[in-house]
Amino acid sequence: MNACLSYTPEPLPSKYPFFSSSSRLRFGSQEALLLLKKCTNFNQLKLIHARIIRHGLSSDQLVVRKLLELCSSYGNLDYATLVFHQLHSPHVFTWNLMIRALTNSGRSRQALLLYNLMICKGFPPDKFTFPFVIKACVASFDVEKGKEVQGLAVKTGFFRDMFVQNTLMDLYFKCGDVDGGRKAFEKMRARSVVSWTTMIAGLAGCGDLDAARAVFEQMQTRNVVSWTAMINAYVRDQQPEEAFELFWKMQLDNVRPNEFTLVSLLQACTQLGSIKLGSWIHDFALKNGFKFGVFLGTALIDMYSKCGSLEDARKVFDNMQVKNLATWNAMITSLGVHGHGEEALALFADMEKDIVQPDAVTFVGVLCACVHTNNVNEGYRYFHYMTEHYGITPISEHYTCMIELYNRANMDHEVHQLMNSMPERLNENTAAALLGPSTNEGVAIMGNIDHHHGKESHCWGVITCNFPQYQLQCFKWDVG
Repeated sequence: MNACLSYTPEPLPSKYPFFSSSSRLRFGSQEALLLLKKCTNFNQLKLIHARIIRHGLSSDQLVVRKLLELCSSYGNLDYATLVFHQLHSPHVFTWNLMIRALTNSGRSRQALLLYNLMICKGFPPDKFTFPFVIKACVASFDVEKGKEVQGLAVKTGFFRDMFVQNTLMDLYFKCGDVDGGRKAFEKMRARSVVSWTTMIAGLAGCGDLDAARAVFEQMQTRNVVSWTAMINAYVRDQQPEEAFELFWKMQLDNVRPNEFTLVSLLQACTQLGSIKLGSWIHDFALKNGFKFGVFLGTALIDMYSKCGSLEDARKVFDNMQVKNLATWNAMITSLGVHGHGEEALALFADMEKDIVQPDAVTFVGVLCACVHTNNVNEGYRYFHYMTEHYGITPISEHYTCMIELYNRANMDHEVHQLMNSMPERLNENTAAALLGPSTNEGVAIMGNIDHHHGKESHCWGVITCNFPQYQLQCFKWDVG
């Protein structure tokens, strides 16, 4: 007699574990939102979206809004736009979400077109719509469209909203309409710290620092953003002493600075040529528990490099756990122009190993390094590697370095070939400099700099790569 054996096969492991068997029994908006919450990449998002469509949830506003948020976070606004236009009657919140996403992703014109569509289709805006649309006007420098939006805000009764007024004031100032900005500020019945700070930054940005300081002094309550806005205004106007004087007052007022304050002060140190003061800011940051992220870390590298202390710049660079392109550029270019060519090229190789995409500034530093090492072959290789591998269009600084390399090697034919290939948009001064005589004296970079940490030294606000007989600005970088 044969025994009857039963067998229940085990379920195969799913490629996407969040598609469990239990979720197949019922799939509504809550289940869709749960899957979207667990989503980790765009491919998963498309699979979930397909399931949403199959179960007839394409018009569920909550589900669609979560889809739009994820599409935006993954940088796929084209897909988000397609999803949005599948809605028959989007809620105003959904319109706002899409307009904001387009503006934040650099598609301000598309955001304004979507706003036009919203109005044409008769969907009424709310108080959150107007700030998003005005920010799109700011990004597009479209003050006339901003005035049109302001008119509708007045008509619909939302103009008195403080957030609307603050963004409108910001629009006028950033588009150079000082009178419009002042009027917007003066018409406000109530003003927040953001309102005052926007006024200060706007006046300073339009070059009226005295008026900005007068408004600052009128403020009854100042926060770190207000102080930083005024400090940064002085730094941008090349008034570092005033920036530090205001910082001391900020300390007396017991307002703790943030990383943006410290970055502005580090730029002021560069303008003053004071490595001692820059080191003090560095120590201040350490003692007060500041994290040396990309923004503050890169600013420190920039300051130390421009003040002649490559050793300190490299220490900061090596201790940074997270680096972005600006960080790598600051270190590579500073090494390149300070005569550490081999080290700069080695660092560029490390950058590529970390899969960081270089840009034109990166290759200025790389080519300057080749000039310092008198390596015409490497310079030629990197120049063509830049254009052919990365598709970067050469700028005048790249040509400057290459022609100096060719001149030093007495390669007159290559010089003329390169000159003939240069675009006409290069200005006459640059072209004249490129045609100047060669020199065997090398590249003079930031002479007479005291490299000792903690001592005063004089540094240049802009690092330059000067060929003695015809001064050429090899490049400039800033971390503003």
